[in-house]
Amino acid sequence: MTDSARPVVLAVDDQPNVAEAYAMHLSGDYEVRTANGGEAALDALDDAVDVVLLDRRMPGRSGDEVLDEIRARGVDAQVAMVTAVDPEFDILEMPFDAYLTKPVTREELVETVDRLVQIAALDDLVRERFRLAQKRAALRAEKIESQLRDHEAYQALVERLSELEDRAERAAAEMDRDSFEAAFRDLDADAVGGR
Repeated sequence: MTDSARPVVLAVDDQPNVAEAYAMHLSGDYEVRTANGGEAALDALDDAVDVVLLDRRMPGRSGDEVLDEIRARGVDAQVAMVTAVDPEFDILEMPFDAYLTKPVTREELVETVDRLVQIAALDDLVRERFRLAQKRAALRAEKIESQLRDHEAYQALVERLSELEDRAERAAAEMDRDSFEAAFRDLDADAVGGR
């Protein structure tokens, strides 16, 4: 996620009214960019984008091609395919993070974006925690306790690490309770229904 106050969502659909509807649904909590086609999506894409809502079937560059280009560029955005294309086995090889079949309700869209932002933030926390824990371990191996206790920057590192551990635990608990269950609820219903 970027350092801006609000995460950035790029809504991509070849039908301008669809992309604008997504923007309306999300604009309260997110900065939303819209693009009406594959080329426009790639032009609007940069490292500030946290989530991409991507239609698969578009003239010119398809959503599948745009997805491949997003990954080839190394952009660290979460991607949700939002499409009228029913999923087939080809999706097993596609590097997206969520798949929604149109029509999509406002609630489904918002829940999906919220979950993807949480996942991206959790990944960032894990990376930062690892870096800080490595520094703490290296210093503990070389310094005596009184040196560590008296060093302001080290104490700031310890406090930040503790804060990250608390945030990660809260995020994991929330993900378990809300997002994790929501993600698997539909899967279980589909399995029971014989899909």
